[in-house]
Amino acid sequence: MSATKESIIALPNAHLRQRSRRVAIITDDIRRVVQDMIDATIDWEDSRPHEVGVALAAVQVDRLLRVIVVRNNFDDKNDHTFTIFINPVITKYEGAIEEDFEGCLSVPDIYGKVPRYSKLRVRALDINGREFRVNVEGFLARVLQHEIDHTNGVVFIDHIKDNPKAFFRLKDDGHLEELDYEKHVSNSRILW
Repeated sequence: MSATKESIIALPNAHLRQRSRRVAIITDDIRRVVQDMIDATIDWEDSRPHEVGVALAAVQVDRLLRVIVVRNNFDDKNDHTFTIFINPVITKYEGAIEEDFEGCLSVPDIYGKVPRYSKLRVRALDINGREFRVNVEGFLARVLQHEIDHTNGVVFIDHIKDNPKAFFRLKDDGHLEELDYEKHVSNSRILW
């Protein structure tokens, strides 16, 4: 049976705050985890009219493995192809630090304006165990930083926890509105 959106864990699940372990050998089990990650992402986005599932880390399907999947085409919900990054490592941060909005399948209904580097270099293994390197910028650089953070037990809200103006929610019409920090964020038992 393939994974669904219900397979995606969310805060306050403590596993999201734990470091994932490196993958030593790419086995059939690892390949199944990758397919489960893709299936869960697609199923989640099928239930969301204003959002696209752009990436997922294995911890988000409750597997503490250093594996992430990233959608190849962020602009086309019908393109279900993904690039797999096993044991991804950011080897160099470059460019300016820029703030932009991020959401997370494991932090439902919360968006944040998060500072990230605009360019970076990443090294990883593909699904066949071959090493590859990418130089990325813009939105893809943001996505990779977000997902690699997951493999280190860091959630995007950790970067903005002390900024009361950085938290938002998605309204039914697809627009973002700022959250009342004191009421919805600062003392939330779910987020912290």
